Amino acid sequence: MKIYVIYDSEGHHTEALAQAIAEGAKKVDGAEVYINHVNEADVYKLPEMDAIIWGCPGHFGTISSGLKTWIDRLGYLWAEGKLINKVGAVFCTTATIHGGIEATMLNLITPMLHQGMIITGLPGNIPENALYGSYYGVGVTCPPDSSELISENGLELGKALGERVAQVTKSFVKEQ
Repeated sequence: MKIYVIYDSEGHHTEALAQAIAEGAKKVDGAEVYINHVNEADVYKLPEMDAIIWGCPGHFGTISSGLKTWIDRLGYLWAEGKLINKVGAVFCTTATIHGGIEATMLNLITPMLHQGMIITGLPGNIPENALYGSYYGVGVTCPPDSSELISENGLELGKALGERVAQVTKSFVKEQ
């Protein structure tokens, strides 16, 4: 099963979260994980994938321009129904607690729904998600004045999302 993690990152926070997600996905037997910055991500590889996870820094509660431009190139896939029933998930980083994490994730999910994808979030039974996370995907606050790039809790949430997406994808791939 093939999983593609695509991210936009300006200060390496979102990149660190993307790498944690990829690491979590690799824990599941049979997972082939590909990871690219949006500038290198290939839209033509998407039909080959079983799962697609994308994320970016939140910009005033919405998608970064880099990832939005990339997503806007997916129209031909929509017209041909090439992403229908692919598993999808999203992630986001912001500089402040109320920086629009959930609004950004909802904006990231919307194009997936238009494509007919099956959205996978994080349930509340994951300890790191119970008080800190989001059910829409992984949203992590990375204050610019912090000494760490991303918190350990944030990295654990990323790994949990990657592993969950891979497990869900594996169950879909088995049934086909």
